[in-house]
Amino acid sequence: MSSKTNYNYAIVFYDVGEKRVAKVFKVCKQYLKHYQKSVFRGHITPANYLELRGKLKKVIDPDYDFVTFIRTISEASFYEESIGNTGVDPEAIII
Repeated sequence: MSSKTNYNYAIVFYDVGEKRVAKVFKVCKQYLKHYQKSVFRGHITPANYLELRGKLKKVIDPDYDFVTFIRTISEASFYEESIGNTGVDPEAIII
């Protein structure tokens, strides 16, 4: 008996040529939330993941660009640690 896992959360990061950056950004923005520079993440259905992947394959130059997908079951099923400038204004944090 085989069990299929539905990965409903994705993190996508990319490094693409200057001419394709805007196109890749636009495609990713249709499916996920912009997180930081070339990083998107969010909840996504398996069908939408396949659409996103297919559209990005058409936009990038596979000999020059790369796109990485990290898929997980949910936002809570992985550990994330950020150091450095996370984009959070430290003065906005009230203790």
